[in-house]
Amino acid sequence: MKIAVIAPCWFPVPPTGYGGVEWVVSLLADGLVDVGHDVTLFASGDSHTKARLAAVHPVAPSEWIGRSFWELRHILHCYERADDFDVINDHSGPVAATLAAAIETPVVHTVHGPLEGEPGDLYDQVSRVAPRTSFISLSMNQRKPRPDYNWLANCSNALDLSVYPFRPQRGDYLLFLGRLSPDKGAHRAVAVAMEAGLPLKIAGKMREPKERQYFAEFVEPHLGGGIEWLGEVSHGEKVELLQHARATLFPIEWEEPFGLVMIESMACGTPVIATARGAVPEVIEPGRSGIIVEDYRIIPAALEEADRLDSRELRRYVEERFSPMRMVRDYGKAYELAVERAHA
Repeated sequence: MKIAVIAPCWFPVPPTGYGGVEWVVSLLADGLVDVGHDVTLFASGDSHTKARLAAVHPVAPSEWIGRSFWELRHILHCYERADDFDVINDHSGPVAATLAAAIETPVVHTVHGPLEGEPGDLYDQVSRVAPRTSFISLSMNQRKPRPDYNWLANCSNALDLSVYPFRPQRGDYLLFLGRLSPDKGAHRAVAVAMEAGLPLKIAGKMREPKERQYFAEFVEPHLGGGIEWLGEVSHGEKVELLQHARATLFPIEWEEPFGLVMIESMACGTPVIATARGAVPEVIEPGRSGIIVEDYRIIPAALEEADRLDSRELRRYVEERFSPMRMVRDYGKAYELAVERAHA
């Protein structure tokens, strides 16, 4: 099958730092090539892939993130060649999902964000303007606000376990990895660490004005006394942090579509303690791969239970549930269905 995969244009594939979507796209494109598909990856020119790389931007335009000019040129670079492909799988966002109405080749759009509130209102318009665009969810919970969309399949994210080596050496610190925004809950992780009297390491993306404001108001005043801000770390630094943490905190207060950091932590043998929101109950098996709590205030009391989890079992769980082969197989079936529907 001739498949085009559109990555977001803002960061290279795979990313050198922040970029959960880019990691998934990299793994998917390479996996599709490995099983024999003819794959073209539309990404920035500083990307690396087993697929054919098609780039209109020689270097990822990270400094222009969110600007329509760079995004449109990237998407149209693929759609101008739409007739070359049997199916196009877009991971870049609602703009590409909407523009799919202008081409005949079936477009499968993976929804990487939430479908509540304003994002859901936007996708309602996308669905009306481009009704032939098919959607893939990352979790079944992600669909709940919009169950009537043209859903094609549910394809969970996966990890390349070779870049998440299993060498757990649990330390005494708690770890928070993620975007610096209220919904991700770095400030709640701070509260947990203070309550438990434990050190906390915080790392993640803080590039946009709202993220900087949130950090300045709710996180920065508490730094010191064992609470440490590390900034945006490299992949290798992230893995080392995960390997040596006592537990990874995931105190979200929003409908998280998936939560890649949870399986990253499990793969390294470190338990996750997460609040029961979004896809958390679909990603964590309580008592086997992590601990789920109803309220972040319960997390300090859950630490001893997390300590009892077997690090090797955490790794096995990820190998069983979130392997690249499983993700590639699920996407392959979705593409076949999309082509069948297009020719029905």
